[in-house]
Amino acid sequence: MTEQKPTLPHKLILNERSHLTVTGVTEVLSFDATAVIARTESGTLVVQGKDLQLKTLLPEGGQVAVEGHISALVYEEPRPAGSVWRRLMGG
Repeated sequence: MTEQKPTLPHKLILNERSHLTVTGVTEVLSFDATAVIARTESGTLVVQGKDLQLKTLLPEGGQVAVEGHISALVYEEPRPAGSVWRRLMGG
């Protein structure tokens, strides 16, 4: 019997293109001044901009807050399983 984690509700709140709150975050994969990459319940979210700062990271509630000049919010499509070589060869 496998135990499943309860899913967190996923929501984005963007104020004035400078304050972003994201819920439903399961993991922050990377962050710097130009991008924040987070795994969410709805897929991998890429926040692009400049002077970005990770202000809040609450793992138990799955909440992340980002401040800075936000220029784009993009969800990445899931990558197919298999090796890099297989994907390059179209397999």
